[in-house]
Amino acid sequence: MSPDTIPTPQPRRLRVAGIIAAIVVLAIVVAGVATRANESRNLRDWTNEQAVPSVVLVNPEGGQGGGDLNLPGRLQAYIRAPIYARTSGYLKSWKYDIGQKVKAGDTLAEIETPDLDQQLLQAKADLASARANEALAKTTADRWQAMRDSDSVSKQEVDEKTGDYAAKHALAAAAAANLERIQATKGFAKLVAPFDGIVTARETDVGALINAGGGGQELFVVSDTHKLRMYVNVPQNYAPAVKQGATVKLSVPEYPGKDFTGTVESTSSAINAASGTTLVQVSVDNADGKLLPGAYASVTFDLPADAALYRVPASALVYDGKGLRIATVDAQNKVAFKDVTIAQDFGKTVQLASGITASDRVIESPPDGLANGDTVRVTQPQAKKEGGNAKA
Repeated sequence: MSPDTIPTPQPRRLRVAGIIAAIVVLAIVVAGVATRANESRNLRDWTNEQAVPSVVLVNPEGGQGGGDLNLPGRLQAYIRAPIYARTSGYLKSWKYDIGQKVKAGDTLAEIETPDLDQQLLQAKADLASARANEALAKTTADRWQAMRDSDSVSKQEVDEKTGDYAAKHALAAAAAANLERIQATKGFAKLVAPFDGIVTARETDVGALINAGGGGQELFVVSDTHKLRMYVNVPQNYAPAVKQGATVKLSVPEYPGKDFTGTVESTSSAINAASGTTLVQVSVDNADGKLLPGAYASVTFDLPADAALYRVPASALVYDGKGLRIATVDAQNKVAFKDVTIAQDFGKTVQLASGITASDRVIESPPDGLANGDTVRVTQPQAKKEGGNAKA
């Protein structure tokens, strides 16, 4: 084929081809730009999403503060009387030993009082002498009064005799009172039981030197054990929940598995500043005598639940310059901090007395830097694996 016969493209076709090529190039450029813009927007959204902290929420556990409160204490006789001597001497004999029952007025022991016996004899002699002097003074005063009526003596002399009689009469009365005092002291030579009970201690024996007064030796102890009392120190947090008349349970080591019943008889209505506790008195019926005074016992109080108390994990608490707070999340996932007060710390959990309600959504472990109004993303807590490592 000769050059003259080669067909030449028409200009119209060339323009159409150029336009198509330009459109294809433009489409490629537009697609590339759109892809990069979409990737940039997705990256920006992902970055913003990652900037929102993820939190796990917990619900406050209401109705806290109830349950059993177990505290130690020691049982005591409801009435306990240590017996001391009111007169000095030597123990002549004793009639009741430890563990024996006595009635009110029974003689526990008798003291030999030689010194007091001599004082008693002297007091009787002094009284006899005083009464003899009184009788003589009275006779003299009567005679001088009779002579005064006949104007044989002066009024002054009669008054002197009358005054002497009054003085002798007073001395006789004093001697009589002294004799009664010594006789009353002699009556204490017999030690008697003040009430029905059991002799729980005997600290003397025949021939022992006895010194009078409370500063001397405790000779006997008589206890009424048909009813026992127990003093328990209840922590301040639980003091309002312990009510007078409430029933409690007691247990003692010598009767494992057996419970005894007691009653809250009274409280001190005051807090001991040193221990932070209030003293509670519990009475226990012991008609069968199974419980022993002085024994260790454990008392259990059944405390009512308090609807105003809520328990949350200790990790939910935030300590900062604004005090003790917890972080909550509202319906729009916005953070709101609330001031709270702790009623009791259990270690992993705490009991809150104020600042929280049952409907609050509490953040379990608030991230650092979290502030009021921040938006958070709520996630579900991860399930704990049981039995150690997961199976392959």
